[in-house]
Amino acid sequence: MSDDLSGVWDGTYIQPGTGMVTFTATLIEAGGALSGSISEPCSNPHCPVRTHSASISGHRAGSVVSFVKRYEPPGYGFDTPQYDGIMNGEATEIDGRWRLPGASGSFLMIRSGKRAQASMTDDKAKQPAR
Repeated sequence: MSDDLSGVWDGTYIQPGTGMVTFTATLIEAGGALSGSISEPCSNPHCPVRTHSASISGHRAGSVVSFVKRYEPPGYGFDTPQYDGIMNGEATEIDGRWRLPGASGSFLMIRSGKRAQASMTDDKAKQPAR
């Protein structure tokens, strides 16, 4: 598998006072630059929306991955967290920490099996018929 991070990732982060929050990220990598989007449920019982959307922008250098998450639309009391992590050798996991002024926590992203399945299907399609 290529170490290109483009694809769908399932993730979790730990938020102080809330606990574990799940999210789905779609990453696009081009020349080390990262962009994409994140969707996550609202963890605040008074939240006016059920699901939050956010854009991400950042970069990857070797196994080091960094990006900023910007909630869209801005507001609802959410800031812009910085995520810094390390990609494993198989490019299937990114493990690290997120931080805001005065708060931080861990996160883990695991590449969705959909990409691996799509790659296997593409490889089979390229094989000559027997």
